[in-house]
Amino acid sequence: MTKGRLAAVLIAAILIIDQVIKIWVKTHMALHESIHVTDWFYIAFIENNGMAYGMQIGSKLVLSLFRIAAICVLAYYVWLQTRKETVRTSYVVCLSMILAGALGNLIDCMFYGLVFDASNSYTVAGLVPFGEGYSSFLMGKVVDMFYFPLIVTTYPNWFPVYGGEEFIFFSPVFNFADSAISVGVVLLILFFRKEISELSLKRE
Repeated sequence: MTKGRLAAVLIAAILIIDQVIKIWVKTHMALHESIHVTDWFYIAFIENNGMAYGMQIGSKLVLSLFRIAAICVLAYYVWLQTRKETVRTSYVVCLSMILAGALGNLIDCMFYGLVFDASNSYTVAGLVPFGEGYSSFLMGKVVDMFYFPLIVTTYPNWFPVYGGEEFIFFSPVFNFADSAISVGVVLLILFFRKEISELSLKRE
């Protein structure tokens, strides 16, 4: 299999898995509903307007437009790498994971507001005729669901500022697309420093 086909298959697989999970959660769970899987793993349905792991940064429209621009640049870069015989296949895999994750969350922003009615804490959302959803193009909310409270404890009373308050180790709620981005970025940092440094040198 060529690097180009591998990248296309991987991106498609991540997108399909991501969207299947999100659509199931969106259409089967009320907002903020939580399913206990284990004491350290929950399926907890939330939505956010921001970036990965629920961060909120700036205007929703500006963020969506920035995502589109960044994804276009990354997609072009991935395409260039797939055409080079000297590029490691694993490097293309990492880039494809990041690209697929970014696309997965962008799909939420682009279309979920058009095809779903609004989720709330009392009823489960459903599909509606295209354009009759809870928001407009690029203004949809990203669906998150994976919650891993690995350690839940309380700060000791003598602890400054937070004494007596609850402490949760790894509290973000995220989705499959976020996972693909995070794994891809970590692998790039760990194993592809040469490629990253060469990219930085080209910019200079």
